[in-house]
Amino acid sequence: MRFTLLTLTSALAALAPLTAAHALDEVTVALAIPPAVHDGAPYAAAEELGFFKDENLSVKTIVFQGAGALLPQVASKRVTIGYPTSEPVISSYFSGKDVLPLRYFYNGVPTNTMEFAVLEESPIKTITDLKNKQIGVGALTWGTIPGGRAALRTAGLTPGKDVDYVAVGALAAGFQALKAGRVDALNFNSSWNDMLEMSGTKIRRVAYPEVFSETAGNGFITHVDNFRDNPDLLARFGRAYTKAQIACQANPEYCVQAFWRANPQAKPADVAPEKALADAATLLSRRLDRVLNKRDGTPRVPGQYDLTSIKAGIQAMADAGEYPSANVPVEDIFSNSLIEQINNFDANAVREKARSAK
Repeated sequence: MRFTLLTLTSALAALAPLTAAHALDEVTVALAIPPAVHDGAPYAAAEELGFFKDENLSVKTIVFQGAGALLPQVASKRVTIGYPTSEPVISSYFSGKDVLPLRYFYNGVPTNTMEFAVLEESPIKTITDLKNKQIGVGALTWGTIPGGRAALRTAGLTPGKDVDYVAVGALAAGFQALKAGRVDALNFNSSWNDMLEMSGTKIRRVAYPEVFSETAGNGFITHVDNFRDNPDLLARFGRAYTKAQIACQANPEYCVQAFWRANPQAKPADVAPEKALADAATLLSRRLDRVLNKRDGTPRVPGQYDLTSIKAGIQAMADAGEYPSANVPVEDIFSNSLIEQINNFDANAVREKARSAK
């Protein structure tokens, strides 16, 4: 009996490190708005295709009401990673105190996707045509509003005097407000405007001034302590997420179906299945083309920040009066130090795996 107990104890001791090694690292990602197919599909694909598991990760997302509610969760380390817009984080550096102890490590939206959209028959064709008009946003607390105001000011308009923002709700509620004439334009992102077009409403898009075209939008952010102490965890998450985006670019139909399997309530119930899948795949493909490719069609380095463009955008925000100055430590807010690790994988193998997925 003594020999048996000793043997069993030794065996368990030997297995303990193996068990610990296979325990998945838990990562919680805080989102400012509920994910839709265009931005939620990569999470579902990373789960189904095993990209998260390959990186020894267990990932879950949680939705907060806007960046204002999300950022304290990351700053207090209640969640591992957040995905907010950059304006509130940059703005924290102007107060002189209470700088948010956060750092971006992955540029999720390297091109500005925000735009103004009007009905096709509207006489509004340029930003200056928005004078004396009302612009709809989901809520007046949206973190994207400062950028929209700066775009208006850069075009010579004064928000609150020449043009007003109106809260109309997100997605369908906002679409209805535009179609019913309660607002003259919407200040939504390009993917939401894609949805409006695919629903049968013809629109005209009015772009922001060029200086805002390559500024930092939403990105993955973490506490500075986590950035310092757990860079490998962040790199593994970024790598799995990047693999999923590349997979979805290669096989958008599969990724749409993966998203619907994870979020069955998101699958349209009043649209023919073939049309619903085709529209959702187009929506996802358009989003990924904007994120993974430059406007000339050449590929970006996934997750990389263009610090020169970000500085130019901050200067434009300051010139427009949205920031008190452009004097912020950009290199301390946005980091590219993990990008090489994140992109250290065989992209062609990912595409091949995606194309065979069903």
